Amino acid sequence: MSVEGPIGAGRVRVVLADDLALLRTGFRMVLAAEPDIDVVGEAADGDEAVRAAVRLDPDVVLMDVRMPRTDGIEATRRIVAEAPRSRVLILTTFDLDEYAFAGLRAGASGFLLKDVPPEQLVGAVRSVAAGDAVVAPRVTRRLLETFADRLPAGDDPAEHPDLAALTPRERQVLLEVAAGRSNAEIASRLVLTEATVKTHVGRILGKLGLRDRVQVVVFAFRNGLVDPGARGGG
Repeated sequence: MSVEGPIGAGRVRVVLADDLALLRTGFRMVLAAEPDIDVVGEAADGDEAVRAAVRLDPDVVLMDVRMPRTDGIEATRRIVAEAPRSRVLILTTFDLDEYAFAGLRAGASGFLLKDVPPEQLVGAVRSVAAGDAVVAPRVTRRLLETFADRLPAGDDPAEHPDLAALTPRERQVLLEVAAGRSNAEIASRLVLTEATVKTHVGRILGKLGLRDRVQVVVFAFRNGLVDPGARGGG
């Protein structure tokens, strides 16, 4: 059953989706203690999560993957289609499990382990709400490397129509994002300010029609811009 709370203007609105009430309570306590975050709803299964996302228009849905009726993967897919402004943050028990990867494929903006420290949970929610850095860019890259052979083949990058719209600098930044680097790391490597990097990332997302940095990484892998077996340098 969904439980709704107050909505504060200008704050990050979160829906919690997990079939375990105790876990939802724990996440709610951590997030509600923050001055800029409101937990506006809860869901005990995937169907409730989708309905809550459509009705409440949250910034972030914290989504467990293993729930009754509709699981978190299908719920994520439906939220991306029916409530596209909401971003989904997958909750998983095991690092690099197939559920996390399936969630990213379904359109999630990142994933967290359920035993994440409170400060990392809060930081992840804020980051995903802002469409900025994924919770742990290097973890996202490692996940994609692990399951790279399961990514569907993409077009020849030289012929991809969207890539032609990127400037040379935007293409550089795209490759840095695909390597799992944060804005600060990209700024250092390309001798730019972090604000400039963030501007470039925003333009890349707009030109390629992507939601966030996770999709930039997937786009680069699918289109052969990044070697899945190569490790990003420091």
